[in-house]
Amino acid sequence: MWLKPEEVLLKNALKLWVQERSNQYFVLQRRRGYGEEGGGGLAGLLLGTLDAVLDSTSKVAPFRILHQTPDSQVYWSIACGSSREEITEHWEWLEHNVMKTLSVFDSNEDITSFVQGKIRGLIAEEGKDSFVKEDDPEKFREGLMKFEKCFGLPEQEKLITYYSCSYWKGRVPCQGWLYLSTNFLSFYSFLLGAEIKLIISWDEISKLEKTSNVILTESIHVCSHGEDHYFSMFLHISETFLLMEQLANYAVRRLFDKETFENDPVLHDPLQITKRGLECHAQSKQFSAFFRLPKEESLQEVHECFLWVPFSHFNTHGKMFISENYICFASQDGSLCSVIIPMREVTGVDKGDPTNRGVSISTKGKTAFRFTEVRDFGLLVAKLRMKCNAAASPQHVISTEVATGSASDSPKDFGAGQSKMGQRDSKTVSTEALMTVYHPQDAENLDSKMLKEKMKEQSWNILFAERGHGVSMFRTKKTRDLVVRGIPEALRGELWLLFSGAVNDMASNPGYYTELVEKSLGTCTLATDEIERDLRRSLPEHPAFQSDTGISALRRVLTAYAFRNPQIGYCQAMNILTSVLLLYAKEEEAFWLLVAVCERMLPDYFNRRIIGALVDQAVFEELIRFHLPQLTDHMMDMTFFSSVSLSWFLTLFISVLPIESAVNVVDCFFYDGIKAILQLGLAVLEYNMEKLLTCKDDAEAVTVLNRFFDSVTNKDSPLPPAVQQGSNLSDTKSDHPKVDITDLIRESNERYGDICYEDVESLRCRNRLYVIQTLETTTKQNVLRVVSQEVKFSPSDLEELYELFKKEHFLSCYWSVNSPVLHHHDASLPYLDQYRIDCQQFRVLCHLLSPWSCCANRDSLALWTFRLMDENSSCLINFKQFACVLDTMYNGSFTDKLKLLFKLHIPPAFTEVESLSPSKGNDLSREELIHFSQLSVSSVGNNLESDSLKSSPEKGKGKVDIQAYLKQWQDELLKKEENVKDLPRMNQSQFIQFSKTLYNLFHGDPEEELLYRAIAVVTSLLLKMEEVGRRLQSPMSLVRSPVAVTEMAAEVPRERQEESSSEQTEGSRATEGSRAQSLEGNHEWSFAFEQILASLLNEPAFVRFFEKPYDIKAKIESAKNLQLKARTRV
Repeated sequence: MWLKPEEVLLKNALKLWVQERSNQYFVLQRRRGYGEEGGGGLAGLLLGTLDAVLDSTSKVAPFRILHQTPDSQVYWSIACGSSREEITEHWEWLEHNVMKTLSVFDSNEDITSFVQGKIRGLIAEEGKDSFVKEDDPEKFREGLMKFEKCFGLPEQEKLITYYSCSYWKGRVPCQGWLYLSTNFLSFYSFLLGAEIKLIISWDEISKLEKTSNVILTESIHVCSHGEDHYFSMFLHISETFLLMEQLANYAVRRLFDKETFENDPVLHDPLQITKRGLECHAQSKQFSAFFRLPKEESLQEVHECFLWVPFSHFNTHGKMFISENYICFASQDGSLCSVIIPMREVTGVDKGDPTNRGVSISTKGKTAFRFTEVRDFGLLVAKLRMKCNAAASPQHVISTEVATGSASDSPKDFGAGQSKMGQRDSKTVSTEALMTVYHPQDAENLDSKMLKEKMKEQSWNILFAERGHGVSMFRTKKTRDLVVRGIPEALRGELWLLFSGAVNDMASNPGYYTELVEKSLGTCTLATDEIERDLRRSLPEHPAFQSDTGISALRRVLTAYAFRNPQIGYCQAMNILTSVLLLYAKEEEAFWLLVAVCERMLPDYFNRRIIGALVDQAVFEELIRFHLPQLTDHMMDMTFFSSVSLSWFLTLFISVLPIESAVNVVDCFFYDGIKAILQLGLAVLEYNMEKLLTCKDDAEAVTVLNRFFDSVTNKDSPLPPAVQQGSNLSDTKSDHPKVDITDLIRESNERYGDICYEDVESLRCRNRLYVIQTLETTTKQNVLRVVSQEVKFSPSDLEELYELFKKEHFLSCYWSVNSPVLHHHDASLPYLDQYRIDCQQFRVLCHLLSPWSCCANRDSLALWTFRLMDENSSCLINFKQFACVLDTMYNGSFTDKLKLLFKLHIPPAFTEVESLSPSKGNDLSREELIHFSQLSVSSVGNNLESDSLKSSPEKGKGKVDIQAYLKQWQDELLKKEENVKDLPRMNQSQFIQFSKTLYNLFHGDPEEELLYRAIAVVTSLLLKMEEVGRRLQSPMSLVRSPVAVTEMAAEVPRERQEESSSEQTEGSRATEGSRAQSLEGNHEWSFAFEQILASLLNEPAFVRFFEKPYDIKAKIESAKNLQLKARTRV
């Protein structure tokens, strides 16, 4: 590649380089020791070590070109190459395009200036697309060239960055280079002749963490397939680790967890990822999560500044964050003071005192925010004015309390909603919180609890007066203190909406919910069936959900959300959470609160595999180990905490605490996020520590916790006794001392308040890898358990085959934008069908693993084998089908193998194959392969319309068809009883192709000639037998003589393999249609499987060939080494 011209003193480099070609202006040199026998001796070894350790292309590449100025000792390096072909191409380009031009210059300075300018222009033209986003394009080019040279990955593999580091192999560190690319973590080292090359794909990593021990002060630990790898001596280890974490999570989400990945368009194209892009995406994600902003918001600018806090009369130092629609501020500690200013609320942006570099922002709430010491404050004011003018569109001017029509006191039931869809509009949406309908506050008769409630309201009103009211209020430590005490009933819905960020979604989407209700009511899906089943299980003790008013509102919200987000649809526990939201928020507000919880605050909780909840459970376990070590020492099995705490996370403690206490937990959750749930969980365990330490088993521990939750009360709750669950406890349960929820929450904040948002997010990232890999391991174990009963492979060989099968699926996804192969993985399907491969992927595996892969028509064999296994014509096969056909090839009897070959040459497997590129011979292109695999999918039978459902009776969007599952199971049992007499007969063209396949299989065998003669004898005998049988049945019929066919078959062993291939092509001209017509003719001859089997059994050479054992272990090891290279060639 071309290099930025740099000076080189040639006399110092003569010992390191050997001159190969030269002319008046250029010199081509080879690195000493490269390409020489024995590696160039000691000098070659030392140079190889130097090249691996030092970071310079001129020292790494084995070839280079220098520009020389006549009569000067100064030379300029202008190009380098990793191969002789590459450097020769550059040399010839210089000779043809530059040499003649240089002769017109008079001075050496002009020549050198021209050459340098030309080379820089080439570099700029070459790198304008690939390297424009990198910080140091020249250095990155050098690293990219070394990366490509060392690992030989496909050109599409995009290098993100690389670092110098040490890799610990045992107790010995090896200095080298760590390369981070889109799909792989790679390391290369060359020290004194010892080469270390390591390639780990991100999707194989189960643990990624920073560690330290006695030997390594700080290192990065990577665990893949149970093997531990340690990397240390990074210049910036935190930056390196963060980038590795981002790439690993990116790959895992893209390949394993598509439900959430598809909603993240920023990183959807793996070919466009850069280091800077990943950093910006991570910052934007952290920004939107911290301030509870819509996911679409991306961080654009960050400014260090001071914010004037009027009620405290001081300037607090922090950072101003600016996105498309929001201006946010957070003080340095992140909790002391924070502000969110939507652009839609801004009425003016002005310059402050120039000496203080001030910016003043006015809002509709008549609040002015004064920022000082802002860098480039004048430019910032201009930008903000433009943004605020753009934000002042009609859709943002509305109030956050969107009017949705008059309330319906008695909403119709679900059936009535379906029958009157045309008449029902926004009136179906309730505009009152259920608590105000069923428990209106009596302002005249105030008891002690109501007085306390009024005092709470007064405290919040004072806070609003000091710090503002609404989205742009100052959020400080005092705000959190009031939340911990419990939000007043009258303000709860409003503040939930505010603290969760749902108010922003609602204000930006007026009328969205009403429209969604109209579209969703009347739909019938799996989600709506589950919703109907769970409606009356949601807070059934509360009067609001004992009537149609509450039930109908809950139905509308859940159905609308399932319609909005079909990937989540409906998940159990959503009904419990939504019913509580409806008590305190209006129906539309409850919907947007549900959106905030499911899509932002509890990501991945409510999908099919509840990955988010499992991740937070793993985080909870880590926090228990750190904060409560004596408990973990006693409870040897940490799965106890997972099983107990799952409902805590999914329902925010609503399912285990009385409702009057649970709402206080929800208050803290909307203010502090998942941190509040983790803190409360730790406090609950610590409170019950002594009793848990005396428990002998899990059941006893569960009883202890249940009794504790029953004893939790809310002494300040103004709810009537009929509604309070804690007040209805029987006397038998009252032996446990009462615990006030406010005290419990306060204690959790005091003891575990040091758990910060950044720590939780870091733990989530780390444990996501572990959780997903654990789920994948469970899937593998279940698949292997089922398949092992069907095959004779050893458990270790079967596991290796599964890994190769799964790896081939992923290799097809690595470098394709919006690859359709990504949809072949569906975690919602039964274990066997979660991973499936298409015909192209099967061909690659077949070439790597099949004992018949040396066959000349191996592409055709792979195609027919795939069509045979693709019984439901979905153009996909699962691992069980793949393993069973391989098992027949390796472990089947002579009869089993012959039956497989026979079935490959009759419908539905067989189809005429002819490559569109004659130069390729029998090889098929990817497009041809896919075309033939989809050809005549209806030939299996006319009832395939119903069979198409067999592949997946449950796709996640429709009803579960239990009958389809039972029929599929019954069909599989019947297949085991298949009799050879049931096989159809093989016609003329199929038999010709069958004979050719046998000839191709025998090519290269030690008994090749003997096998050729045997097949000629068998073929001739079969044809003569068929002719005699035909004449006996119909003496007058003119049966086509098989002599020509016999001669054609006999000629095959006398021809070269290439001629055999071309003859096969000539014999395969018939189309599907003409073959079908020939089957109906009166002059066709055909054979039964028993005839062919009996004839071949008479030839010992045949029996020896098909009963010859093959070593599957050797094939697997070879496939593991060649699989990536095979993908590179493809």
